Amino acid sequence: MGTAMAVGKAGPGFRDDRLRRFAAIWSRAVYPATAGVMVRPMTRAQFERYLVPLAGVLRDTLYARPFDPRPAGEVGAALVRAHCTDPEALPLILGVIDAYLVLYLPPDQPMPAEETRARCSRVQHAVATGFARALAERARAEQAAASRTARAAQSETERALHASEARFRAIFEGSAVGVGIADVDGRIMDVNEALMRMFRSPGRTANGRNVGEFVHPDDSPEIWGLYRELARGDRDHYRVEKPFYRSDGSVLWTDLSVSLLRDADGEPQYQIALLEDITERRQLHERLRYEATHDALTGLPNRTLFFERLDGALGESGGGTGGFGLCYLDLDGFKSVNDSLGHTVGDRLLVAVADRLRACATAPHELVARLGGDEFVALTTGPGAAGDVTALARRMLAALAEPVHLDGRDLSVRASIGVVDGRGGQLGAAEVLRSADITMYRAKAAGGNRYELADAACDARVIARHSLTNCLPAALDNGEFFIEYQPLVRLEDGTVRGAEALVRWLHPVHGVLGPDQFIPLAESTGLIVPLGRWVLQEAARQARSWHTEGDRRAPLRVNVNLSPSQLRYPALVADTVAVLADVGLDPSALCLEVTENALIGADEEELRPLRQLADLGVDIALDDFGTGYSNLSYLRRLPVSTLKLDRSFTRGMQRAPADPVDVKIVEGIVSLAHTLDLSVTVEGVETGTQADHLRLLGCDTAQGWYYARPGPPERLHTLSLADAAS
Repeated sequence: MGTAMAVGKAGPGFRDDRLRRFAAIWSRAVYPATAGVMVRPMTRAQFERYLVPLAGVLRDTLYARPFDPRPAGEVGAALVRAHCTDPEALPLILGVIDAYLVLYLPPDQPMPAEETRARCSRVQHAVATGFARALAERARAEQAAASRTARAAQSETERALHASEARFRAIFEGSAVGVGIADVDGRIMDVNEALMRMFRSPGRTANGRNVGEFVHPDDSPEIWGLYRELARGDRDHYRVEKPFYRSDGSVLWTDLSVSLLRDADGEPQYQIALLEDITERRQLHERLRYEATHDALTGLPNRTLFFERLDGALGESGGGTGGFGLCYLDLDGFKSVNDSLGHTVGDRLLVAVADRLRACATAPHELVARLGGDEFVALTTGPGAAGDVTALARRMLAALAEPVHLDGRDLSVRASIGVVDGRGGQLGAAEVLRSADITMYRAKAAGGNRYELADAACDARVIARHSLTNCLPAALDNGEFFIEYQPLVRLEDGTVRGAEALVRWLHPVHGVLGPDQFIPLAESTGLIVPLGRWVLQEAARQARSWHTEGDRRAPLRVNVNLSPSQLRYPALVADTVAVLADVGLDPSALCLEVTENALIGADEEELRPLRQLADLGVDIALDDFGTGYSNLSYLRRLPVSTLKLDRSFTRGMQRAPADPVDVKIVEGIVSLAHTLDLSVTVEGVETGTQADHLRLLGCDTAQGWYYARPGPPERLHTLSLADAAS
């Protein structure tokens, strides 16, 4: 499957036809499980027509922008109103949506397949939620009706006890609700046949047994507390959902309503219990609950259940009664499995990984869940959780060390894990997961297949970086960037040859930020292209201004840095030519600086834009030369005219005597550069001694704090010529 679904334009009639075809498939699957329980049965054709607008709601919900799955909940409710209440109906309903909704009702506009699958899954959950909610409301209404009937029966029973035993017996035995009567000490005096059928003991009797014998392990203490209050006469009624064991050992869930009957003087005399069998409804609720809280692919708990457990752990930790530890795991390189072997193999690999991770959670207080994709989390709770979580992380890595065997091939599995040990203060669930996510990416950056412990300072740096990233687009629109210029000085005579344009960001909160603080962010977001174009325009205008104001016989040149992303931008040459033409600047007055690392291994296609610019007369400088470990002979095929020697090679010349090794290295580089007809510029010159050494070695130009720090364009010719090295 591709990354997006391509569909053609279709008119309303075509879409309506697809709706009817989807409704027909839906009807064929669901109608057999529905027809038998309809109060007013619909024909198959009527039921199919009923489904057509519901299919339209599903389609509109699936492709709505912004996406909101909640309207699909009304589809579940509408199906319940159509009496699709058989326990087998819901899996059929969801199965058709899962298999045919996207197939028969594709989007009008292209949409990534992964997003479509994720949306379809959430639409199914919304339908299931709406179905469960409507079913519960229907059950409550039926319970209320049954309760009214039971209360009426109770009232009638009380009158019958005072008036006519015969009449009481008729109601007692004829009721479809289980009825039991006991004295105030809890000894059972009588039960009707309906109750015994509930317990699968028809023809037998519970007379003489005590109510206290019907304890179930799932009973809460509150249930028996309510019973004792009623037996003492402190309350007249209570209603609870309570399980019982049947005679065959199975569990009977009941809606139990117990009332106290008093004599004419108001003294407690009898207890009467009304029991409704809600076992099927309870089982359906539990099944829906399981489907809503577990991942369909792996069977692991999903995001919903994980956050429930995490919220509970954080509540206990905040109250001082417990602790927690969390591992956030992401598979290294999983995308390549999907891309090369297909999503089917990727899904099977995820199932195998889930099985191994599940086996790592060996204690009752440990939980492994799948958040989605190839992201898993493990949670451990309790007083020792802070120490247990690192052991859990090690077990998870060890469990994945063995390759997974699929279809005759061994697939290596590596994972990066971020660990939060629960000692980070009062954090909410979102903050804990964010910290774990940040830490997991630190583990990836460190090579992967390892775990890292959360660190508040690292989290703060990442969050601050994210904040700056979000501010970047608006900063360019708001004019928050400006340029400073650092002079390029000719070593032979000390005159200013030109300047390097250095962009700065005047952030409204953080003040002036240097390029090292925001250029990598601009690279990662793609904003580097418009930002770079703006820098080029401003620098070119300034260079044109210098030429207009200065000596035309020795025009000043402006150096502008190009990032690797700009080098790969298809319109680089066209944009540069347009800027030069718009400003009226001769190409020879512009020098574009490219780092050595950006050009290592570049093929002819990648070098073509630089060759075209060089042919136009633009100078190309190889920046940070010497840091890329490239072959020096490689310089012959690069379209560069200047080498900018990295400052690390000249630090040994800041004081006399100069480091002889540095002298020999620089001497060799200068000789090679001049042999190749390249000029040499040295960065980071900080002392007069250093400048003298470089001049004697034949370097052409230099820049650094010895001459001037970056500043406004009007100070370009103001050189300090003062030692800046400490």
